[in-house]
Amino acid sequence: VEVVEAGGGLVQAGGSLTLSCSVSGISDIRYPPDWYRRLPGREREWVARLMLDGAAEYVASVKGRFSISTDDDKKSSYLQMNNLKPEDSAVYFCHAQRPGGAEYWGQGTQVTVSS
Repeated sequence: VEVVEAGGGLVQAGGSLTLSCSVSGISDIRYPPDWYRRLPGREREWVARLMLDGAAEYVASVKGRFSISTDDDKKSSYLQMNNLKPEDSAVYFCHAQRPGGAEYWGQGTQVTVSS
């Protein structure tokens, strides 16, 4: 199983980035891949996910600015990040889980927001 993120980079405050995640080598997946991030000096925190009914959930700090979406096969995930703030600077990770509970993580992609 391979989980690959892409799309990180350096952006000015107020700018936008779109992260993408693709999961391969897996035949079944519990939910579309969700997103976590590790801010400098902090533990990894959950950021966004899509529920089976299509509803999206977000950590409070990104609500209204971030948007998560997926493809028909549910093995890809996209995180559209708008109005980025310096405090959004972090390594962003994609996370996938099989129905049996096995979890897989990407290597992470760095997002840096300059003030």
